[in-house]
Amino acid sequence: MSIFNKAPLRNDDDDDRRPRAGASERAASEAASSADAPGSAVSRKGSSVAKRKNLGVGSFLLLALGAFVFLFPFYYMFIGSLQTSPDTSVGGAFPSPANITGENYSNINNSIDLLKGLVNSGVFTGGVIFFTVVFGLLVGYALAQMQFRGKGFVFGMMLLVQMIPFQLLLIPLYVMIVRDYGLADTYLGMILPFAINSTAVFVFRQYFMQLPSTLFEAARIDGASELRILWQIAIPLVRPAIVTAVLLTFIGPWNEFLWPFLVTKDQAIQPLAVSLANYISNIAATASNPFGAILAGACVLAAPAVALFIFFQRQFISTNIGSSVKG
Repeated sequence: MSIFNKAPLRNDDDDDRRPRAGASERAASEAASSADAPGSAVSRKGSSVAKRKNLGVGSFLLLALGAFVFLFPFYYMFIGSLQTSPDTSVGGAFPSPANITGENYSNINNSIDLLKGLVNSGVFTGGVIFFTVVFGLLVGYALAQMQFRGKGFVFGMMLLVQMIPFQLLLIPLYVMIVRDYGLADTYLGMILPFAINSTAVFVFRQYFMQLPSTLFEAARIDGASELRILWQIAIPLVRPAIVTAVLLTFIGPWNEFLWPFLVTKDQAIQPLAVSLANYISNIAATASNPFGAILAGACVLAAPAVALFIFFQRQFISTNIGSSVKG
């Protein structure tokens, strides 16, 4: 009896206080950590600055040399497009101010209508990107989050398609689209062969596979359809994949020459790449400065692609979607 008498009596109020005390301790620790957060951020920033300062002169010169080698063709193309008289030597990269002019842009614009070519290239590329993203999201989601018979076979065939050169499919595609469907000299005829991009499907599939399956199972239990799950849950979580697919898809149709050249004879709907090729083969021989005019057209063709990659470079190199998933 003496043992039980010495034992402290339990009180319900004490039990209620203990969790509160623990919570207060956790709140205090969190407040302390949040108070230290700016200091830790400053320390991380200081360490990054220190790493930059520790960059040796040799490493800096090597990086500068690499940047110069990479950017020199673009610089030479732009400078050549502004020269009055062509100079294909190395000294032409540093022309005198008297040899600088903008007439090359006006000359080639009078020959092939640069604005119309840019619009045609934009319609062609925009249509390809639209269908690539739509079909890529649908197929990638189905291959990653849905179960059906033949799923592995479909994925294997998709990988096999990537190994077939597009040039081997030109003749059957031309016969099917031009003769059977009658889509010659149309934007749709240019877009259809590139509507489904297996590379984009693969990118979307890999992103969808990283998402937790519990999100989709909970939505299915609530009665949501697959299209609603894709639109309201999956797509907001894979926005980096959409940007990556757009950038990877853009450069292909924007610079595409062979297929639009085969299916279009009307110059009014030809993309800028085809118009430049026609200019080089037919009109450049009679131009006063064909070298500068060709470089001027190349600058106009390359400018949207360069601007797009510069604007979206952060999203392009970002492949981590963990910050978009909470749970």
